[in-house]
Amino acid sequence: MAEPSKVIHIRNVGHEIAEADLLQLLQPFGNVSKIALLQMQDLHNSVSALQYYSTVQPSVRGRNVYMQFSSHQELTTDQNSHGRNSDQESEPNRILLVTIHHMMYPITVEVLHQVFKAYGYVEKIVTFQKSAGFQALIQYQSLQEAMDAFGALHGRNIYDGCCQLDIQYSNLSELQVHYNNDRSRDFTNPSLPTEQRPRASQQGYPDPGGLYAFQQPGASYAQMGRAAMITAAFGGTLPPGVTGTNERCTLIVSNLNTDKINEDKLFNLFSLYGNIVRIKILRNKPDHALVEMADGFQAELAVHYLKGAVLFAKKLEVNYSKYPNITSAPDAHDYTTSSLNRFNSNVIKNYRHCCAPTKMIHISALPQEITEDVILNHVSEHGSVVNTKLFEVNGKRQALIQFESEEEATEALVSKHATSLEGNTIRISFSQMQSI
Repeated sequence: MAEPSKVIHIRNVGHEIAEADLLQLLQPFGNVSKIALLQMQDLHNSVSALQYYSTVQPSVRGRNVYMQFSSHQELTTDQNSHGRNSDQESEPNRILLVTIHHMMYPITVEVLHQVFKAYGYVEKIVTFQKSAGFQALIQYQSLQEAMDAFGALHGRNIYDGCCQLDIQYSNLSELQVHYNNDRSRDFTNPSLPTEQRPRASQQGYPDPGGLYAFQQPGASYAQMGRAAMITAAFGGTLPPGVTGTNERCTLIVSNLNTDKINEDKLFNLFSLYGNIVRIKILRNKPDHALVEMADGFQAELAVHYLKGAVLFAKKLEVNYSKYPNITSAPDAHDYTTSSLNRFNSNVIKNYRHCCAPTKMIHISALPQEITEDVILNHVSEHGSVVNTKLFEVNGKRQALIQFESEEEATEALVSKHATSLEGNTIRISFSQMQSI
């Protein structure tokens, strides 16, 4: 192992893993100040993180990743791949080197062509994965076209809030393209073979040709189709057992603990998987409730993750209802305008964090001066707390609380989500971390 460094090198990071996933591994140990490799704010945090992960195998989205100290003691912002100089020092060239940062959606040759063809004739595109991330080389017919594209697109996002274009001039004189497929394309030679190989990470996405509107310079960047956005949030493929084709929005939940359950507690649990329209506890069967989700996909996620979950010592049955929706009525609680619906914002992040109940809850929106003792006093009535961690992300106070069982953590979540703690309305979700 290299000498301790603030900079941590993580290996085996696949296309499906985003920066936020890596941050979740390391932020409990201290603030991360830079991402390229990953740089912790100080050496002590870095050592603590690697000591912990020397005994616990870190896993992101089902993929084991491996950490070691980097030979770099400090990351500088002008480091880039291919040994290129920064764009201020490199000579203009008709070939551009493009790095995609914050890549939440899949980027193919077709996507890049739609973006860059607005500024001239694109002859060739080659895409590849490097330590700096997803990159592409784009060759224009003329130097002026490449310079126009550089000036117009450098620093722009392909999609709203993500897929940022970091453009430099390449020092290559000609791109060599051997195959026309979703990874490379020679637009001057359409007769090249495709050498098509199935790519699981691209399955489930609609044809990119109809998604974009880059026909004229300055045209607005289109939002990705909803189905593609959801699939991208799950890393390119939906969770095993989730089809994404269900259209039934209303669920029937049975075997509820009638002494402890109410509509708001059901809302706190089911809103982890989508926005809630209405919830109705049945008067003639008080251990049954109807839950209407905003759409069929969100309802399918709730069935997938909550069937068999234990809540207040009762094993839940969650199935699709024969009713298409819940009629508005005095005994049906309406949540359509509730600010507590989680999927009104940060939709991709919320889908990415969907999981079955775990032993660990994540608490956010905490008061800045909160202490661990105050948090423990608030949640410990619901079970035995094994461990806690109070930390900051982007200057905002958050906490991880590990209970002895999933049932205890679930009870704490449904009982304390959206409650007031020292004047703040706290938010609680399940964490996929195995331990603190």
